[in-house]
Amino acid sequence: MSTPILHHYAFSTFSEKVRTALGYKGLSWQSVDIPGLPPRPLLSPLTGGYRRAPVLQVGADIYCDTQLILPTLDRLFPSTKPLLPASSEGLARGLGFAWERQMWIPTIGVLVHYIGEHIPPEFIKDRKEGYLGIDISKSAMAPQFQEHAQFVRAQYAWLRQALAGKRFILGDEPTAADLAIWQTTFLLRKNCPPEVDALLGLQPLQAWYDRIVAFGHGSFTEITPEQAFSVATLAEPSAVTHLQPDGDPGGLKAGSTVVVTPEDNARVPVTGTLVAAGEHELVIHRRDEKAGNLHIHFPRLGYELRAA
Repeated sequence: MSTPILHHYAFSTFSEKVRTALGYKGLSWQSVDIPGLPPRPLLSPLTGGYRRAPVLQVGADIYCDTQLILPTLDRLFPSTKPLLPASSEGLARGLGFAWERQMWIPTIGVLVHYIGEHIPPEFIKDRKEGYLGIDISKSAMAPQFQEHAQFVRAQYAWLRQALAGKRFILGDEPTAADLAIWQTTFLLRKNCPPEVDALLGLQPLQAWYDRIVAFGHGSFTEITPEQAFSVATLAEPSAVTHLQPDGDPGGLKAGSTVVVTPEDNARVPVTGTLVAAGEHELVIHRRDEKAGNLHIHFPRLGYELRAA
């Protein structure tokens, strides 16, 4: 198996979620630093235009969205500590997805209250026109600050109860749910003044927060986008053996031309040929004129799959 390659950028907290997962698992990986904003001329051909970060590459297999990247690390590296153990997989998946989906905009609302004047105008423009579809400038979000703060504070109230007397949310070991909740907390604590802890009731979560920070990022080496692209061109996608070719619950068959689109934001459609699908994952084939044959993997939850 090729060494996993993570395409990411430093201030992306979804990237931090995966970096921390790699650290928890003690994995060695390769790091490709990408711009925080498109264009990404050597990554877009690998993803078919999908624009979210991070993206995990293993040879000519491309894994999109952290909701799939974490279970993929469990599947590809079964001897490492799992983030979706069988005993709590469903709860960890659902809780992590729900937290990130519900908390992302309110968390940004709190964030820009404190640091909005430091966000570059080009970043705000991109997030409005090509990603979130809303204006995240400080002035635009100011009227909803109290609403956002109340929502976030209420979410942390139940989290404090869930963690009472426990090391992690679902027990003695962390799961993908811990990392999903931690990454939005990390965004606030890394960038906001200490008073955000009092505003949101974060201080009682300090021990849990520090346990996750201590996982680090594993062992990695920096490579260039050109090197990562070359890895894909020299490889062929791995055979899909963990999903059934005609396992799509909606009835789409392998070999069909399909379109995959995120449901919520950054709604860039990716077209390809369906290879296999299941309840949690779908795989499409694309052939890029320079990169060659690729398998692009998406989670089912949060994505729309339809016939082209």
